[in-house]
Amino acid sequence: MEKIPIGISSCLLGENVRYNGGHALDRFLRDTLGRYVQYVPVCPEVGCGLGVPRETLRLVGDPARPRLVTGKTGIDHTERMETWAGKRVKALDKEDLCGFVFKSDSPSSGMERVKVYDDKGMPRKIGVGVFARIFMEHFPLTPVEEEGRLHDAVLRENFIERIFTYKRYREAMRGKDLIRNLVAFHTKNKLLFMAHSPKHLRQMGNLVAHAKEFPPNEFITQYEKLLMEAMALKPTTAKHTNVLHHIMGYFKKQLSSDEKKEILEIVEQYRNGLIPLIVPVTLMNHYVRKYDEPYLKEQFYLNPHPLELQLRNHV
Repeated sequence: MEKIPIGISSCLLGENVRYNGGHALDRFLRDTLGRYVQYVPVCPEVGCGLGVPRETLRLVGDPARPRLVTGKTGIDHTERMETWAGKRVKALDKEDLCGFVFKSDSPSSGMERVKVYDDKGMPRKIGVGVFARIFMEHFPLTPVEEEGRLHDAVLRENFIERIFTYKRYREAMRGKDLIRNLVAFHTKNKLLFMAHSPKHLRQMGNLVAHAKEFPPNEFITQYEKLLMEAMALKPTTAKHTNVLHHIMGYFKKQLSSDEKKEILEIVEQYRNGLIPLIVPVTLMNHYVRKYDEPYLKEQFYLNPHPLELQLRNHV
């Protein structure tokens, strides 16, 4: 797979664009995930013409549509930022982004829980950064996260799983026979979707089964919406356990009694939080190779992202 195009707040890559002339380098994003993605850096405040260093900004007023003003002098930069952001997101259409990582707490780039100050100067963490809001409105299906939330192992694994899946989906849509490509994509990702949302898997399966009844563009639009809704839902231990038992069912005629016992013990240890997900998944991959199970060999659930990222070592 070619590198995945991902938008990112410039300061997270170590660029000195923050209000104080510094940066907010995240080494995991730059050095580890950076081996698999092609970053498109964006700094809204510098992009709209504000200098470095600069007076700090804050959100004030209506939390649903706050104003962006300087903290001391009260200069209003809302229209300036919104005008620039509108143009920037349209330019980003050409980048085919599969995700975006925002800078947390930023009045321009914060994805959620950004401070909004009322008329008495009291802050509440209920806002969204101006650029982040315009980006998410323009790209409602694109996976987004903040670098702060990515310190959580479950959120990190889920976000990266989403961007890799979205990339595979985009690649499937490049061919000439879109419906056939989409059916093949769906088939190879069924177990992955089951781990995120059995409900969405059923809806997507029903849609795929009746694909010929829809105009191609309508079918693809509905499928993509369900796909990204499903992937945005975090897998749970219970859902992973269900998928692991489902996988075991493909070997029921080949497994010896000792092998069945081993698998059930390992899955139970995972369910009880004694071992991480990578352990039962590695065991399942062993049996996929041993018994050459053709359907499971193509299931992305067993290899959704590079092992080097070690994401399933911590969930």
